[in-house]
Amino acid sequence: MEHHKFSNDFPEEAPSTSGNRDNDFQRIDPTSGVKRGLKTRHLSMMALAGIIGPGLLVGAGGALANGGPASLLIGFGVIGIIAFSIMQSLGELTTLYPTGGAFTQLSDRFVDKAFGVAVGWNYWLIWGCVLANEYNVVSSILVFWSDKVPLWGYFLIFWFFFLGFQMLGVESFGEAEFWLALVKLAGLCVYFIFGIIYASGGLIGQKEALRFRYWHDPGPFVSGFRGVASVFVFCSTFYAGVESVAVAATETKNPAVAVPLAIRQVFWRILFIYMGSAFFFGLTCPSNAEGLVSGSSRALKSPMTIAIQNAGWEGGVHLVNAFIFITVLSAANSSIYIGSRTLLFMAQDGKAPRFLGYTNGRGVPVYAIILTNLFGVLSMMNVSTGGGKAYSYIVNLSGVSTFLVWGAISWTHIRFRQAWSAQGRLPDELPFKSLWYPWNAYFGLFANIFLALVQGWTTLSPFDAGTFVDAYILLPLFFIIWFGYKFVFKTKFHGKYEIDLDAGRRKDLDRRELLDEPSGEQRQVKLPIWKRLWRDI
Repeated sequence: MEHHKFSNDFPEEAPSTSGNRDNDFQRIDPTSGVKRGLKTRHLSMMALAGIIGPGLLVGAGGALANGGPASLLIGFGVIGIIAFSIMQSLGELTTLYPTGGAFTQLSDRFVDKAFGVAVGWNYWLIWGCVLANEYNVVSSILVFWSDKVPLWGYFLIFWFFFLGFQMLGVESFGEAEFWLALVKLAGLCVYFIFGIIYASGGLIGQKEALRFRYWHDPGPFVSGFRGVASVFVFCSTFYAGVESVAVAATETKNPAVAVPLAIRQVFWRILFIYMGSAFFFGLTCPSNAEGLVSGSSRALKSPMTIAIQNAGWEGGVHLVNAFIFITVLSAANSSIYIGSRTLLFMAQDGKAPRFLGYTNGRGVPVYAIILTNLFGVLSMMNVSTGGGKAYSYIVNLSGVSTFLVWGAISWTHIRFRQAWSAQGRLPDELPFKSLWYPWNAYFGLFANIFLALVQGWTTLSPFDAGTFVDAYILLPLFFIIWFGYKFVFKTKFHGKYEIDLDAGRRKDLDRRELLDEPSGEQRQVKLPIWKRLWRDI
């Protein structure tokens, strides 16, 4: 069996050389050793519904209880605008540089290696925390159905299941994510239809229409602006993962087609999945519902379950549990994938222990997968604290990291454009051009810095030392890693004229797919809005 071990250096040849043209069409990426096995439809569905899991279906219950239906809409809307900004920046970078490392490597390349180290480890920590919460949820669901097997027993069963599945390779991951994402979209569509019928009074046996009753009693807000602020941390966790298409780009057959399409579809993800969920959760479930703040099962904290039970179907908890169970399979699978690839790229770039940069003959990063999956043990705090508290601790821990990583993406994009302009290149040469640059990029940078600073301010009054540390501990840790690495290894800030703008670019494996994407002068032609909508769908 062939094994891969790769240099930390960028390829010396420009993309136009014949050697690099040959590399462009290899099934195994010559830089990272991963297999280019993801199809365009895989990446598109990851962008549209990937990572959607219990964070949205269960965590939204906590956000609703803390802020109310209006706060939920405001939180999803504000974070959605920021996420859209980040994805525009990331789309421009990833379409041009789809090989190895995503934004963790690009942060090193366009800013400073020490900065890339801090971004990489914070990003990996996000997915370690998300994974721990997925194990927390799946174990709690199964204990609710049958407590004959202890919590840790269910954890071990799924730990080995996900480990084995990840070893099958990226094609299996992509195919599973595609179909699981379709199930998630179908499930949400069914719930939205239920919400419309329920609110209009059309359910069998329903005596009166619900309308916007819960917006009047208990009301649109809980705790005023304090409630709105508390929702932001929840929402950042829900949105974490929209940037994952950049990590998967290296393993995509046709990044020039797949990445721009995936980036455009994030808009529909924000509008339909996130804003739709926020609206219908607030419409069909009261913010003071007892199940949102207490209950024997994690599913009892889901607004979907509360709404179905209030509509007269007490056994609806099992239906929602089953749906959440399916979303957990997808979310845990994706968390291991993204976390392991982040570790892989960092190890190959000298930012993590070298043994984590190993891939086997099928392009699977074995050791990076094992280490990322081990982080799921954090979910076992559920045994002593209970599922609800464990969920809150882990969400608070990872929330600030999302803002830090998103801010880093915006800054990396700004530095890239500064170098691009300084070296005499034009924006029209870019295969994907970010909307509203530079305003969009600077908005993403400063909005994420602001939210990283204020996301835990509700812990100050009344002051709670435990939740304060939980909310802010990763903020100083980011700078400790950044400047600590910089001090030890004497890294330097890259000048605009010394940044290599050619390394890391490659062409698609299936060149025929490029026929579906306008190129050259055609890319500059403004399509009618209905054609753009059809293209994106």
